[in-house]
Amino acid sequence: MLKESNRLRKLWGMFMEREKVYTINDIARELGVSKTTVSRAISGKGRISRETQEKVFAFIEEHDYRPNVLARALAQSKTYNLGLVLPEDFSVMDFPFFKECMNGICETASRYNYDIVIAVADDQDFSGCRRMVENRKVDGMILSRSTVDNSVMQRYLKEKQMPFVVVGPAKSDDVVWVDNLNREGSCELTGILLLKGFRRLALLGGNRSHLVTESRLQGFLDAHREQQILVEEALIFLDIENYAATAEAVEQILVQKADGILCMDDFITSMLIGCLRERNIRVPEDIKLASFYDNPQFEFLSPTITSLYYNTKGLGQNACMTLLQLLGEEVKEEEAVLNYQVILRESTKQTDNHLISCRA
Repeated sequence: MLKESNRLRKLWGMFMEREKVYTINDIARELGVSKTTVSRAISGKGRISRETQEKVFAFIEEHDYRPNVLARALAQSKTYNLGLVLPEDFSVMDFPFFKECMNGICETASRYNYDIVIAVADDQDFSGCRRMVENRKVDGMILSRSTVDNSVMQRYLKEKQMPFVVVGPAKSDDVVWVDNLNREGSCELTGILLLKGFRRLALLGGNRSHLVTESRLQGFLDAHREQQILVEEALIFLDIENYAATAEAVEQILVQKADGILCMDDFITSMLIGCLRERNIRVPEDIKLASFYDNPQFEFLSPTITSLYYNTKGLGQNACMTLLQLLGEEVKEEEAVLNYQVILRESTKQTDNHLISCRA
């Protein structure tokens, strides 16, 4: 019985030795050097002999040492957390965008040993964001939507000297922001339809306080200016945020005999498709349809929907890397290309009906 007890104690001791979490103090004691020497060997900063550095690295490799993130954070007065502020009013149709953007942010943060803390806020109430700052929970913040009114939140972050990056265009010159090429992409897709011979294009956009709405509107106008085609201002509808507003816009579009409809996002496009089906309006035979933002479902609808594809995950990666650079991190030059692609599908296909109307 005694032998069995001794054997178990020995096995437990071996297990504990294998599972031991080593600190810099332990490494220094085991190697007979100072804590400063171990720290310099790990960080690569300061003067230290090659032999000693190799000895420290060999010990680290053998014992699977990992620097204590909490200790490192305390020493550098950092939390190694980044705040991500999501808009309180995003809809189910907005979810794919924020999900992909958040995936890019989280993957990039993880590569640099940071974690993400999420808060939900709107233009009037950003108390969650305020708590992050005042309780020193984060080192910097990413605002995932750019609006006309969130200058209040931005001003607060500036006053608190909290580094932040905005996803989307910013009005202020001293705000760091990253964005997709929304204006350029919207201009190109609109221009393609104009080149196809469509002259009365309607535009359905969302909340005009969102700066992305302004960018996409300007792209639509740019395309008309470039081709010297008059814009039908009566065919531009903004603040389309529900089915009733969409249906009202459709009634006016049909009365004014538009030959194509451009929607600023996939949510508006989905509502529009429902409105057209209710009225037995065929796409593309009776009217053309395209979206300034792609949705994976557009490829499987009947008809499939012409749209603009953006690298949303890449947008999140770039936002996170930009914030890490503001925090002094040495970020590798591997920024995602924030490009777009026009995907032409059945909803803007030329039909016999349109060819006849052009000849007439």
